[in-house]
Amino acid sequence: MLRPERMSKVSVAGSKGVMSTVIETIHELNLVHLSDYDGNWQGFDNGNPIQGAEDASEKLVTVRALESTLDLTREDTAPGSIDEGWEDRLEEIRTRVNELDDEHSEIRENLRQVEEKIDRVEPFAELGIDLDLLTGYDSVDVLVGEGSVTAVEEALENADEVRAYDTFTGGNVVAVVAAPAEGEPVEGLIDDALVGVELTRYEIPETAESPEAYVADLEEERRDLESRLEEAESELEQLKLNNGSFLLRVEEELTIEVQRAEAPLQFATTSRAFVAEGWVPTSEYDRLVAALNDAVGESVEVEELERADYEEHDHAMEAPTGGGGGIVEEEGTPDEEEEAEPSQPTAATDGGTNGYGDRTLTMDREPPVILNNITPAKPFELLVKLVSQPKYSELDPTVLVFLTYPFAFGFMIGDIGYGLLYMAMGYGAWKVFDSDAGKAIGTIGIWAGAFTVIFGWLYDEMFGVHIEYWMPEGLHGVLSTYLFMDSFDKGLQATDWALLWIVFSLVFGLIHLNIGLIMGFINELSHGVKAAVYERLSWILAMNGLFIWIFSGHAVGQKPGFVADYAVIPEAVGLVAIAALAVGVVLVGVGEGIAGVFEVPAWAFGHVLSYLRMVAVLLAKAGMAFAVNLLVFGGYSDHGHTVFNLPTYDVSGYEQEFVGLLWMDPAWIGIPLAILIFIFGHVLVLLLGITAAGIQMLRLEYVEFFQKFYEGGGEEYEPFGHEARAD
Repeated sequence: MLRPERMSKVSVAGSKGVMSTVIETIHELNLVHLSDYDGNWQGFDNGNPIQGAEDASEKLVTVRALESTLDLTREDTAPGSIDEGWEDRLEEIRTRVNELDDEHSEIRENLRQVEEKIDRVEPFAELGIDLDLLTGYDSVDVLVGEGSVTAVEEALENADEVRAYDTFTGGNVVAVVAAPAEGEPVEGLIDDALVGVELTRYEIPETAESPEAYVADLEEERRDLESRLEEAESELEQLKLNNGSFLLRVEEELTIEVQRAEAPLQFATTSRAFVAEGWVPTSEYDRLVAALNDAVGESVEVEELERADYEEHDHAMEAPTGGGGGIVEEEGTPDEEEEAEPSQPTAATDGGTNGYGDRTLTMDREPPVILNNITPAKPFELLVKLVSQPKYSELDPTVLVFLTYPFAFGFMIGDIGYGLLYMAMGYGAWKVFDSDAGKAIGTIGIWAGAFTVIFGWLYDEMFGVHIEYWMPEGLHGVLSTYLFMDSFDKGLQATDWALLWIVFSLVFGLIHLNIGLIMGFINELSHGVKAAVYERLSWILAMNGLFIWIFSGHAVGQKPGFVADYAVIPEAVGLVAIAALAVGVVLVGVGEGIAGVFEVPAWAFGHVLSYLRMVAVLLAKAGMAFAVNLLVFGGYSDHGHTVFNLPTYDVSGYEQEFVGLLWMDPAWIGIPLAILIFIFGHVLVLLLGITAAGIQMLRLEYVEFFQKFYEGGGEEYEPFGHEARAD
């Protein structure tokens, strides 16, 4: 459960004549994570794609391009089948889709240009001047723009190159006509004169029509283009409906064909033989051998080269079950083999080593990872993989995240109402999303909501209101007595409870971090006992020694009051804890030097204190819910309860009672406002609960917990094969 599934490295060798059958068999099994041949074996080269691979690849590119153009997804269509003559049908679809797509693009471009023309002519309509009167002059310059008329006229008045000018305005638009002084050019006259003036210039449309008539023509052209665009889109949609299933099935078949055809690129081959290597789950090795024997009989040799243990470096060999080994076409004499340079190893026919104590053809020594978790924990693999895929050689923290994340989330929120809504949101995500990640998020939400309900039951809260006010007094008493309802208090008003949750958070953090350090110790054992002691056991001693002493009876008079109240550990144990702390610090110094000693306060003390964020979120969310309910229901004192027996908390001792919006006069304002505040306020608390409790616990998992043992960087198990779409 904490380890990935055991993997075996296998070798499949045979003659070229059966290679296609072997590839087809392995592909159908969908078991072997193929390794790439690294080219280090004398006489062996990477294989060439099987004939037809290039043609299949081109067709696959065509199909995927058509799917992209049609915006086709598997959800849009039902499974289909491929009939004879599918290539002709594919070509017909390609031709028609390309024609429609080109037409669609052309129409959209024309439509864009028409809309730009309409936008450009709009300012001229405000002027009320025919467009042909604004162009075609040789002796004067004309400009139309939007800006300050006063600034324009002042600039023209002060321009020596302008002999005369006139302006016409309409709304914010101004048209300027200017004649040049003697000897001055006409072109660019107004632009030169208005340098420094803020003016948005408009290009004058070239037409003899009035602005209104010109816009009317453009509007008619736009309607025509929109109609044509709709027709093209409708035909594309019809093509999608009629051929979607066909295209998806063609893509599936071509994908399989291309995968099979390009597989030899990962093999080591000669002119007459091939050798392929890869990783399979050890439990599936016999099934692989049986399938290949059924397919090609004795024409292929299958061997379990290596059964990988969980060491970080080279993997130990544990009783391989296969026979034979690699295949070569030529072999030197014994004398020649003795003189051969080890830099050019050759594959051995008897399963022997390659001269380096290794029988493999590839450098792929780290097995791919198949996480091996119990079913309820599998969705939490997503949270682990957000950091990185675990390495084959390290412990997988998924189960521990499953055990701690929902628990801590529920502890921090602890409300039946919120918990039920979180469960509903999680179920909705699980139903809506088809991806594995989407369903995992939904399941995590359900688990987090379930623990929120459990803690809400223990806290006796629903939407921040004690449940006793929502049910008959007798029933609540029975539930409290026999089913632990109202066993705890969040501590918003009871200081003793708040202090208890502080201690609880520290203890939870100590347990959490100890598990991480122990897992780190186990991981470090692959480097030797000394490394494990210096790098992990040292921190275990230092951290636990410090906190055991803090909550011990030793020197209790010098400790803060609330710590003294919880100093339940005997004084003698506290003295042993001081010794453990000292030993831990010394080991840290030996293993990591003086820099490591300076990190002891952060690691042994600060990381545990980081778990106080749990009680901070607990009190903050409870306070927010209390504030919402206080606004809505008000509070009560010893003088009596509010109407319908719906108070939030006892506010006895305050200078005045709190009258909620629900009791506001007039009621036709107060009641709707109270309902609005209640819904909006609790939705806000609900959403902030996700970001506060969810993200804070995720931070504790990633930063404090994972840091003690987890590196990640493992390779995902991706078997050579294709899971066909079910009909």
